[in-house]
Amino acid sequence: MNNIADEILKTIKYAIDRKAVNCDITYESIIKEITPKGYVVLDRAGSERTVQCCIPNIELRPTQRVYIKEPMSNLNKLHICGVVGNTSNNKSRRRR
Repeated sequence: MNNIADEILKTIKYAIDRKAVNCDITYESIIKEITPKGYVVLDRAGSERTVQCCIPNIELRPTQRVYIKEPMSNLNKLHICGVVGNTSNNKSRRRR
């Protein structure tokens, strides 16, 4: 009986793992450099990737922390989707 329960648990774990692979993942990264092709950031594994930014009218700079979205765990569609911290508050603090 215990073997059947173990097999059921293994099957459930496998199904959950497979489902988790096919979801959007967002994580924090840093802009290492800016090239004519896009922004060089680090992916989850620590590899450098050149990506685009989907935030309109924003200027990003090297060493800036950003949020990276990996849609459906597809590294080919990796892109910058947010900036860590509130940049508008940072600008207003500098003006005071």
